[in-house]
Parts: sequence; C-alpha cells; structure tokens
Amino acid sequence: MPAVSMAAVRRSLAGVGAGYNEVLYFSNVMEARHELLTANNTTPYVAVVLDLHSGPMVIEVPPASAKVALFGSAIDSFQVPIADVGPTGDDKGKGGKYVFLSPGYAGARPNGYFVIPSATNFVHAAFRPIIGKGGTIEDGVAYAKTLKIYPLASAAKPPPTKYVDGFPKAWQTLPVYDLTFFKDIAAVVNDEPAQTKDAAMLGLLASIGIEKGVPFNPAGETAKALEQAAAQAYDIMQARMVTSAFEKLWPDRQWGDLRYTHTKDTDFMKDGRLLIDDRANVFFIATWLPKKLAASAYPQTFTDATGALLKGNKLYRLRVPADTPARDFWSVILYSMKTKSMIPNSANKVGLSSYDKSKMQMNNDGSVDLYFAPMAPEGKETNWIPTGEDFFVFLRLYGPEKAYFDKTWKLPDVENVTN
Repeated sequence: MPAVSMAAVRRSLAGVGAGYNEVLYFSNVMEARHELLTANNTTPYVAVVLDLHSGPMVIEVPPASAKVALFGSAIDSFQVPIADVGPTGDDKGKGGKYVFLSPGYAGARPNGYFVIPSATNFVHAAFRPIIGKGGTIEDGVAYAKTLKIYPLASAAKPPPTKYVDGFPKAWQTLPVYDLTFFKDIAAVVNDEPAQTKDAAMLGLLASIGIEKGVPFNPAGETAKALEQAAAQAYDIMQARMVTSAFEKLWPDRQWGDLRYTHTKDTDFMKDGRLLIDDRANVFFIATWLPKKLAASAYPQTFTDATGALLKGNKLYRLRVPADTPARDFWSVILYSMKTKSMIPNSANKVGLSSYDKSKMQMNNDGSVDLYFAPMAPEGKETNWIPTGEDFFVFLRLYGPEKAYFDKTWKLPDVENVTN
C-alpha cells in the first residue's frame, strides 16, 4: 500500500508538468481538484521527488525566518521516513544541506551535510511553509522557491533548480484500485533494490507474474482476477478504516487517531515482524509520516456523537472550543469517504480554520460552531463547509500544546442537528 501510493505520486508529476529532481510548489493553498490523500488547505505545499539512480542528490533548505518556517519529511519508496526538515527536523530551523545517498553508495560521506542514506532509488519530500505572524501565503511561496536541488557531484557549481507551479492544474496522485494497482507494484519491483523484509512478498508477487526484469502484461482471466482483487482490497481496507484502523483519543468521545507503530523510524517493525495490516491501514488514508510526531496532531472522526457514520445528506455541527490547544493554528477539513481527498463542490470550500475567525460568527465564550451539510444553514454561511457525499473530519492542531497530549482538553463530538 505505501509503495503503490508513492508510485501514484510519481506518475502524477507528468500531469502538472514536473519532473524528478525539480521543485513542485503551489502558489496557493490546495483545492479539491488537487487530489491527494487527506491534504490540508491552509498552507501551500512543496514537493520534490529525487531520483537517485545516477547518484546522491542534495536538497538545500533555507533557514526559517520570522514569517515562514518549513516543516516536512523525506520518505523512501515504501514511505519509511528518513529525514525531518525544519524547526522539528535535523536542521532545527537553521537550514542546511541534506544529501540523500543512493542504495549501495560506497563513496566517502561528504562533510557539511546532513547525510541521509536511502534504501530506495526514489526519495519523496513534502514540505509545508508554515506562515508566522506578519507572514502571508506569498511569503511562503517565495520561501519555497529558495529551495535548491542538485546532484552531489555538481555541488561545487550547482545547476539552476527548476520550479514548477502545481496550483493551476488538477493534480491526481490517488492510488487506483484496478489493474493499475498491480502495474504500480510491478514498477516498484523493477525500480527498487530488493530488501530482506520484502523477500516473502517478492516470492508471492512472482507467482502472479511480477518479477524484476520481466514485463508485466496480464491479460484474459488473469487480468480479470487482478481487477477483482484490487477492488476487494479497497473494500477490505475501507471497512477496516472505520472499525479497527483507529484508536480513540478519549474514552467518552468519537474522535480517534490512526494506530501508528512508534519505532525509531516509524517503519512498522515490531518484535521482528512487519505489521503489514497496520501499515496498510495508515497509508490507505495518509502519506508522509514524519520521523517525529511533534509538530502537529490530527484528531479524526468518521461518526457523530451517537456513533453513526457521517452522511452527506444531513446537517451536523461541531463546536471548536476557545481553548483549543494549538500554538500556531487549528484547521477543520472534510474528506470524501470514497477517495480520502477533499470534496469537490460549487462553493470551492473544503475547510475552515482559526485563520478564518474574523470572517466567522463566533460564540460569546470564544468558541465557534462549524456546520457540515450539502447546503448552508440559513444565516450560517460563513461557518459552513459543504458536503454532498459521505465524509469524515480531520481537526489539525499545528503546534499542539500540553493539554492535548495529557488529555486534559477534550474535543466535543460532531452532532447531528438535522431537522
């Protein structure tokens, strides 16, 4: 699952005119046409896919400023996080040069770099320029365009970095649950070196024609069986998503969080076992886990206060308390149950955040009521997020504070207030 998701990201680059070893930045926050698993719409994204087939590559990160700080992670082709960047990363916000060593690299380790070995030939980096006080989205975009990408071999005289704006076009990065799923697996098997942890899976894949160096062109009954298998896999993971993939954050609330396996590198290894079900559960809905889960928190819910799944034809209310423990800001976004991406709608509105307080109707105690429905409740248009299809909710806390981690603060459940 994690490898297929990143293979889909690599395929998506052509659709927005980007290539490997280039900076794909967004000149504005993402909209629903930018199809990415549970993306946010509050900060403009920056993405880089490094191709290490020809040797190590460098990402040069600028220092954080008073207006903008860069947060994000680099992951390998199986979404194992290999480096965090920015104030919570290796450079601690001071900026620096990260060199990613290709598999089997036998050269000397260069001085003056954060040296990051990669087990795979592709490295995927995703960053968010977090806007500080007095900063603007334009500041974040300008900051993103100071990133530099170049081969280590050219470090003495780096070539210019190419920057591609991904905002104007649709971006389609979602995994596809048909024969494409298996074709993406075949591409990964051919592109990446075999790892010991994948030996059993590689043996199974060979039984259906997926082997390194062997063309994968299934037809007839085989193709039909694989199509059915991909569809069934989606159905199984969809069911697990709402039953076993999450653990409750508070016993008396419906809000939960994905069941992560916290190891040094969030690699889903435990007692010598690779927890493939837990790993699939996470990467069915998310991407780019960091090495250190400290910069943000992500309470999620699929149900209302009674435990009923959220429906696209009903009216719901969520009260966000005044004392929500987010040092930087909080954000609420709705996602399609079907795609796990933002929901397209005529209002082109997918979420609300504490940045929008000046535009929303606030309660006297400083809390704010948000409404989820196909149409805005009368008089509540500024506090409304459109639905129209079955959905789930993410509340993001950027800079989560002590009250969240020690659970002295609780988030109210989503209430069904349909007339």
